[in-house]
This record gives sequence, C-alpha cells and structure tokens, in this order.
Amino acid sequence: MSEDLGNLVVSSSPHIRTTTTIDSAMRDVVIALLPALILSLYYFKWAAASVIIVSVATAVFSEYLCQKVMKIEITLYDYSAVITGLLLAFTLPPGLPLWIVAIGSASAIIIAKQIFGGLGNNIFNPALVGRAILLASWPVAMTTWKSPIDGVTTATPLAIMKEASFLTTFGDTVGAENLLVQLPTLLNSFIGNIAGSIGETSALALILGGLYLIYKGHVDWRIPGSYIGTVFVLTTIIAFTTGRGIEYPIFHLVSGSLLLGAFFMATDWVSTPITKKGRIIFGLGCGLLTVLIRLKGGYPEGVCYSILLMNCVTPLIDRYTKSRIFGR
Repeated sequence: MSEDLGNLVVSSSPHIRTTTTIDSAMRDVVIALLPALILSLYYFKWAAASVIIVSVATAVFSEYLCQKVMKIEITLYDYSAVITGLLLAFTLPPGLPLWIVAIGSASAIIIAKQIFGGLGNNIFNPALVGRAILLASWPVAMTTWKSPIDGVTTATPLAIMKEASFLTTFGDTVGAENLLVQLPTLLNSFIGNIAGSIGETSALALILGGLYLIYKGHVDWRIPGSYIGTVFVLTTIIAFTTGRGIEYPIFHLVSGSLLLGAFFMATDWVSTPITKKGRIIFGLGCGLLTVLIRLKGGYPEGVCYSILLMNCVTPLIDRYTKSRIFGR
C-alpha cells in the first residue's frame, strides 16, 4: 500500500501528539501580547496605535498578496501574519514614520517568510528580520524614542547605561555619574513608564504574557530561562567588578527588548532548536551575544541581532544535541 506523505518532514525526537492547532496556538500568542498592547496604548496613545495598525495591516495584506500571486492556499486565518505585524510594531519606537513601518512589515512577511515557503519554513524570525532591515536603513529614526509622559525625545535606560560605561572607560567618572542619575526608577521600568520601543517598556506585561504561554505549553521555559539567566549572571559579574550595585543587572533585565525577545521571539517554534539541550544552548548564546552587543556594539540594544545570529546555528545545534538512537 502506497501513501503520499507530501511535504512530511521528520526531525529529531521527541514527537508529541497533541490536539493543539496552529490557529489555537497563535490565538494564545495574541492573548499573551494583550497586556503589553494595552499598556503601550495607555502610555504612548496614538503614536503607538498608528504604528501597530499600519504594521499589522501591512503584514496581513503582504501575506495575502504573496499567496495570491504564488497561487497557494490563503492562510490568513492562522493569525501568523497578525503576530508578525504585532511583534514588529512592538520593537519600533512610537511615532516612527508610517511609511517606514510599512516597509519593515512588508519585508518581514515577503523576505523572511513567504520567500522561504511560508509558515513553518522560515529560518529566521520574520519580525526580527523586518526590524534589522529598518535598523540598518534608518538607524536614526529607529533609535529615537519619545517619553510616555510628555512625548519629548529622550534616551532609553540602556542608552544611558551604555554612554555612562563609555565615559567610565575613558576615566570620566563624574560625567558617568551625572548620566546615571537620569535613569528612571526600577518601578517605572517595571510597569513601563519609560522611553523605549512600543511593546518592550513594561516588564510586568511581558512577564505575564510569557508565563501564560509557558502555562499553555506553547513555550518551553528553557529558552527564556537560560537567556534571561545568562544576561543576569554576566551583568551581575560586571556590576560587582566595576563597583556598581545590584540595580545594574536588574536594569539590564527590565530595560530594552530582552523580555520581549526572550519570551516571544527566541521561542519561535520554527527558527529555534527543538531539543531540550539545544534550547538551553540557544538561550545561553543569545544571552552572551546580547550582553556583548549592549556593552561593546554600536547600538545600545543587542537582542535583535543576537537572536538572528543564533537562528543561523539552529540546524547545527539540533544536529549535535539530537537524541541518541537506542542501541547505537
């Protein structure tokens, strides 16, 4: 008896039987993003809403157009395009020109997803590819943030700490201290009342969303756990070897896109390892690269590039961490 298996791809074990569908899993991701979405609209108002609307609408339209042109099944009902548009919007500064937003969203869907064959075939996280393209093309616009209080352009906590570290390296400790006093309180950083990209400012909202996905079984704790843990350990070592307090590593955890990346992007089912050991290695690599780029790179944030770089080695990680075949 012959059977047409179509595009069946068998990868490394374990293989789990589940009644969960792509649609239901994607809906849970949308639900997990709601706390951050609500707080972003509360703090940044229309500056955030306009970016989110354009990003999601462009992502959905781009996916529909690509599938129509390629004459393949229209799969807008699976919410994957909505999530890509939403995640990309969360990584963008409020008030970013909408034409730039549209370019980034279209690039995420067309270049990083549909060209590779659509959902399940992409080797990079589409939202991060869209952000990387925008960051390389319009670096000034992508690194200009507005305060949620008065809308005045201001620096993020990571930008302040990076500049202070630069001044300390050249012996200007007074200038560094003057910069560090501009840091927001840890409470404001935790609830999101700080300058930053639209969906990354509230650590509380992102933690709630991440825990929800772990509870629902859509996210393995190993990636966010090893990722966040690595950043915390490395920045704690730096803090105590340079005479800084425990606030330094905590600011690294609650500032920037670390929590957004750790819970919602580094855990992408398609572009990250499938083995337990592989996921821990992936998280460790992301954490190490994030700290390295934050402290020594040209940008204050390193989450985007760290995850994309680790996406490149995902097949290699899976190859060397796959389960041994019994008897061999």
